[in-house]
Amino acid sequence: MSTANAQSAAFVRREMLAEQEPPLSERGVIKWMRENLFSGPLNTLLTILGLAAVFVVINLALPWLLHSVWNANSVAECRAIIAERYGEGAHGACWAVIRERWPQFLYGFYPSSLYWRPLVAFLLLFVALAPVLFAHLPRKMLWFSMAYPAVAFWMLWGGSIWVPVMVMAGFAIGWFAYRVLLPVSGAILASIAAVLAPVIWWLFLSGAVAGALQSVLPIAIQSVSSDKFGGFVLSITIGLCGIAFSLPMGIVLALGRRSDMLLVKALSVGFIEFIRGVPLITLLFTASLLLNYFLPPGSNFDIILRVIIMVTLFSAAYIAEVIRGGLAALPRGQYEAADALGLDYWRAQRLVIMPQALKISIPGIVSSFIGLFKDTTLVIFVGLLDPLKGITDAVRASIDWKGVYWEPYIFVGAIFFAICFSMSRYSMYLENKLKRDNR
Repeated sequence: MSTANAQSAAFVRREMLAEQEPPLSERGVIKWMRENLFSGPLNTLLTILGLAAVFVVINLALPWLLHSVWNANSVAECRAIIAERYGEGAHGACWAVIRERWPQFLYGFYPSSLYWRPLVAFLLLFVALAPVLFAHLPRKMLWFSMAYPAVAFWMLWGGSIWVPVMVMAGFAIGWFAYRVLLPVSGAILASIAAVLAPVIWWLFLSGAVAGALQSVLPIAIQSVSSDKFGGFVLSITIGLCGIAFSLPMGIVLALGRRSDMLLVKALSVGFIEFIRGVPLITLLFTASLLLNYFLPPGSNFDIILRVIIMVTLFSAAYIAEVIRGGLAALPRGQYEAADALGLDYWRAQRLVIMPQALKISIPGIVSSFIGLFKDTTLVIFVGLLDPLKGITDAVRASIDWKGVYWEPYIFVGAIFFAICFSMSRYSMYLENKLKRDNR
C-alpha cells in the first residue's frame, strides 16, 4: 500500500453496525441449561441421574394416576372397574375413598348437621387475619380480630355464649389493672397485676358470673365435646391457637433472656432450655396423663385445651431463640439511638428495637410456625384423631375401604402442603414489602 493510501485509510468506523442477536449458546433456555444443568462434569452427571430418577417415578406413577377411579362404593368395586377398563393386572388410584369420606378428613366426627359452624369459623378467620396480615386495610377491623378467638370458640364448641365472653373479659380486666397501676406503682408491679388479675377472675369469678348471665339472658347453641373433633378442624384449631399465642410469649421470653435482671433472665433461660431439650411428644403425654394429678379431684380440663397449652409453650421456646437472634443481629447504634431519643425500655422496644428484630427474624419465625402446624399430627399419641394417622386409620378400618393406602396420605399431604406453602409465600411477600435497602 502506498503512503498516500495509508494516510487516507480510515481506522475508526464511521457508522454503527446493526444490532445482532447473541449467539445461541448465550441466550434463552440453552444458556440457562448450560449454566445450571451442564456447567461441569459433576453437574452434568447429577442432571442425568436426576432426569433418570424423574423418568422412573413418572413411568411408575403416571399409569396409576391415569387409571384413577372416582365413582365407586368400595375398594373392591374400584379394582373391578380398573380391571374392566384396562385389563387384568392393571393398577390405578381409587380416589373414590376421598370422594366418599372427605367430610371425615375435614371435620372428623363432628356432627354432620353442624358442619356449617366450623365452616363459618374458618371463613371468619380470613376476616380476622386480613387486617393483621395486610396493613392497608382499616385498623378498625382489628377489633374483630381481637374478638375472633371468643367467636371461634363459641362456634366450634358451642354452649353458652357467656363462657367465651367471660374469658375475654379477663383480658380486659388485666389491661385495666395495668393502666390503673402503671402511674402509681411502676411498670413491674403493674405487669404483675395485669397477669394476676385475669387469673383470679378466671379461677374464682368468671364461672359464677357466666352462670348468672346465662340464667338472666340464655344465649346458647348445641354443645360439641372435644372427642368429636378430628381431621383438619382439629389440626387448624391447635395450629392457629399455638401460632397466635406463642409469638407474643416468644417475644417476652426473648426479652427476658436478654434482661439485666438476674431472676428474670434465669427463669427465661431455664424455661427455654428445658422446653427445647424435651421432645414435643413428651409434653403431649404430660398434658394428657400427668396434668390431671395436679388438678383438684373431679375437675375436667379439656384435652384439646391441654394440648394447645403444651404446643404453645413448646413453640414459644423456639420462637424466643429466633427472636433473640434478631435482637442480637441489630447494630449497637440502634439501641443507642433509642436512648438518645429519651425513650424508656418498653417504648424503645416497641418503637425502635422490636420492629427491626422481627423483620430480621421473619424467615425463622415462619419456619417455626410451619413446623408447629405439621407437628399437630402428633396429637394422635394422646388419643386425638389427626387427619394424617387418626382419620386415615379410621377410614381404612371400614370393610369397604380396607386396602387403600396411598390415596388418603396423598390427599392429606396435599392439603398440608397448600397451607404450609401459603405461609411460606406470605413470609416472602412480607420480607419484600419490608425491604428498605437496594441490595
